[in-house]
Amino acid sequence: MFRRFLILIVGWVAPLVVFAQAERTHVTVLSTTDIHGHVHPVDYFTGEPAERGLAKIGTLIKRSRLIDPELILIDSGDTIQGSPYAYHTAVVEPTTPHPIMAAMNALRYDAMAPGNHEFNFGLDALNNARRSARFPWIAANICLEGTEDPANAPYIIKQVRGVRVGILGLTTPSIPGWEDPAHYAGLSFTDPVKAAHRWVSELRRRSRVDVVIVAMHMGLEEDILSGAPSPGQIASENAAVRIAREVPGIDLILMGHTHRDVPSLGINGVLLTQAGRWGEFLSRTIIMLERREPMLPWKVIGKTATTHPVTAEVPADPQILQITADSYAAAEEWLDNPIGFSPGALSATRSRLEDTPIMDIIHRVQLEAGAADVSMAASFNLEARIDSGDITVRDIARLYVYENTLVVVELTGEQLKDALEHSARYFGPARPGYPAEAAIDPAIPGYNFDMAEGVEYVIDLGQPLGERIRNLTFRGGPLRPDQTLRVAINNYRHNGGGGYTMYADAQVVSRSNVGIRDLIIDWIQKNPDLPMHASDNWRIEIP
Repeated sequence: MFRRFLILIVGWVAPLVVFAQAERTHVTVLSTTDIHGHVHPVDYFTGEPAERGLAKIGTLIKRSRLIDPELILIDSGDTIQGSPYAYHTAVVEPTTPHPIMAAMNALRYDAMAPGNHEFNFGLDALNNARRSARFPWIAANICLEGTEDPANAPYIIKQVRGVRVGILGLTTPSIPGWEDPAHYAGLSFTDPVKAAHRWVSELRRRSRVDVVIVAMHMGLEEDILSGAPSPGQIASENAAVRIAREVPGIDLILMGHTHRDVPSLGINGVLLTQAGRWGEFLSRTIIMLERREPMLPWKVIGKTATTHPVTAEVPADPQILQITADSYAAAEEWLDNPIGFSPGALSATRSRLEDTPIMDIIHRVQLEAGAADVSMAASFNLEARIDSGDITVRDIARLYVYENTLVVVELTGEQLKDALEHSARYFGPARPGYPAEAAIDPAIPGYNFDMAEGVEYVIDLGQPLGERIRNLTFRGGPLRPDQTLRVAINNYRHNGGGGYTMYADAQVVSRSNVGIRDLIIDWIQKNPDLPMHASDNWRIEIP
């Protein structure tokens, strides 16, 4: 009788064990990237309101914390550079703590993967910002020079509802191709795929994490549909696809660098997402997990990502505005400082289609500051303009948006022609009867279309690539292939930016430590007569 009763009990309990419900939980991950010094809901170049910035993102972050107080918050770099406000806080009136880091501290960021533009102001500015952060800057492939040992923490581990989450940082290894060596002295940038293999394996095997997140200052290196390489990038600049395909053990990749809004993309079982640029989007990922028993590891059973745009309905967070109030007021005062006078309005709207006086200002500055024969420069912002009347620092910040410095190199006529031919790739095949703007190749960034001053030439869009520059002359005569010239370019070009390989081995005649923007400001202060008419030394011809 007792034996029969025991059998009945066992038969009744066993199904409960077999069909016991698994324990489930989730991890929320918020991510930003490429903030580029955009903190306030304003266009720093015009002073007008704009739907962007860390202050508005802060509101979305705090709303998310009300729903999930244990969320993880990560940034994928290019954070402390890229706006006049950022330049002022780093160079003109640097302060400690760094105000952008102070704002991120208040929002309780967990980690940041530094980007290439963190190095623009040099190591002193970078380290001031890094030391100001109450969260680690993580990068497994920023190493001590000559080693594969990370200069700082390669990863962090967060515990969320009993789930161990490993967050690995990576950055683009192409930084030496853009930056002056002094800006990364003592550091080397190793293969991010190799670094990911090493450290993801460590996180999985030694640290026994349940989830692996990679926060990277890199984006998609190819078109996902066609497989074609993304145009304009240099070797190994981006590696998100390769890492997703080749490195096992990754659950989520938080991308950056390419400024794209990528709400959700699945590659080889890895979820990828990217929050655009300038604080215009916040990425939100939910990772769902379960386990059958309390002592067993968690297993990812689902994941989803979305990006949330900043809109007019999203108010700026008052705490972030208060934290940055003094630095913002100082930057605005600096930007509104008058430096000269213009008798007429100048515009960059058509500066990539025809010679314009506003571009000739840049050329004159570079020619004079570098004592050069020829100047090469790109129009960075087609919305730049100088109105009739007082010229302010803001006008020049809008015209020359990057923190470039001036380099003068010695080139032959043949090398200069090669540079102009490379620049002319900005245009695809022209169609008869259509304007030149219809031939612009949207895959080529406009900042890689350089124009020259000091020589005369024609860009013939009826000719194939590599054969478009005609009637190239210097001081009234044909430019000989073996003729040597002093050519003023920016440091980005000299370091190979934009694929201008002809500058790589050129002899450096001189190098300025002063930013080109500051050279322009100084030139305007000393030269009351701005060019109101273009020199018309180049033009585009279409068939």
